[in-house]
Amino acid sequence: MDVLTSFLNTVTSADRIGFVCLCLAFAIVLEAFIPLFEFKGQKFQHVTRNLVFVVTTGIVTIALAYLAFEVIQIEGYGYGLLNLVTLPVWAEMVLSLIVLDFFGQYFVHVCLHQNKWLWKLHLVHHSDTEVDASTGTRHHPGDMLVRESLIFCVIMVFGIAPHWYVLYRIITPFFAYFTHANIALPPALDRMLSLLFVTPNMHKFHHHDARPWTNTNYGNILSCWDRLFGTYTYQDPSFVRYGLDTVDAAQADNLVYQFSLPFNPKIKTDY
Repeated sequence: MDVLTSFLNTVTSADRIGFVCLCLAFAIVLEAFIPLFEFKGQKFQHVTRNLVFVVTTGIVTIALAYLAFEVIQIEGYGYGLLNLVTLPVWAEMVLSLIVLDFFGQYFVHVCLHQNKWLWKLHLVHHSDTEVDASTGTRHHPGDMLVRESLIFCVIMVFGIAPHWYVLYRIITPFFAYFTHANIALPPALDRMLSLLFVTPNMHKFHHHDARPWTNTNYGNILSCWDRLFGTYTYQDPSFVRYGLDTVDAAQADNLVYQFSLPFNPKIKTDY
């Protein structure tokens, strides 16, 4: 564990960006070999447009991480629930990842769907009409600002060490790209994996264009949260229709339209 923590303490922002690119490339290769559906549009243009959101959300994430750890130095105050007990390093790691996955993924994701103002920020992610790996980090900067702000509050409350946050930031892009990827895993394998983790078939229902499917399968890494809180569903993904009926599907790849969605008064928040 000492080797792992030492490694995590040396990971730079450039290293994290490189890992994000590697995860995306891996998912795109899988899409080429085992696609779930035939891409109707221009795959390359679709991915490159979604990569713009990777850049803008990356700027938000890195800026907030710098503010939290370098300027405010939230890890130096010695507060936090995990600091009240002495745990083995492995247990501290597992608990930290579980807490970050719940609050930083499941809980905040539910909030983004249930609050009308936050939902408008999250529209960009759901407006993609051809969901693939690149959709995994197709988020409005405001959406990411909400997510990351909550994460750093959680880090302070629980006293999570910076290296576990780095590990969390290494793991989450893999699941974001993998679960959104346009891939057809063998049904038996996908269902088996879904007993513990969020899988491609499981997450596809979350991108259906109508309720109740849109309000299911909020998780990113662990599937237990959806099972525990009654938001889990698992069916045949072939009937899923991507996009939202409150957003102009023809503008799915229009970056100006997408960045302005949260401020567009014509967009209904009752989906």
